[in-house]
Amino acid sequence: MADLKVTIREELTLNDYDHGARNSLVIADIDEVFRRILTCPANNETTIARFRSSVGNASGTATFDSALDVQDVKYVRVTNLDSSNSLTLSLQVEVGEDDSGADTSASVLVEAGKSFIMGSPHDGINLSDTNANLVTDLVDLDSLVVQPGSNAVDVEVYIASA
Repeated sequence: MADLKVTIREELTLNDYDHGARNSLVIADIDEVFRRILTCPANNETTIARFRSSVGNASGTATFDSALDVQDVKYVRVTNLDSSNSLTLSLQVEVGEDDSGADTSASVLVEAGKSFIMGSPHDGINLSDTNANLVTDLVDLDSLVVQPGSNAVDVEVYIASA
């Protein structure tokens, strides 16, 4: 086992004043890492990670023979490696938490060169489309799906697990 050290650093000087920031986090007891760089083809949805209660249960996807254990994952990063094109990252949410697949989804824009980061996908997300109420009863993330639009993009996936 090892510790994963994550550092986020911004460098900015405005009017001769330093407005930079640096934050570091140590995530203990990591013994598995899933790291992959892949090309997501234009106009196609590409599943880049699946999470399940059992690593052998990925529901027969073409991209994955198995899934990552949702309860063991501690850190997830998706980076858009393209220099000019953005992508849409769909967070597929499994409200039932029964390995049956996504019940709903939320999408975020990941601009060129930028990253999406989250902690554990286990009880780490939920959403409500009724009156935009705050949701505090969190459920599991089912999968991450990239839609690059009309241009293919390269994506780096980095997932650390216990």
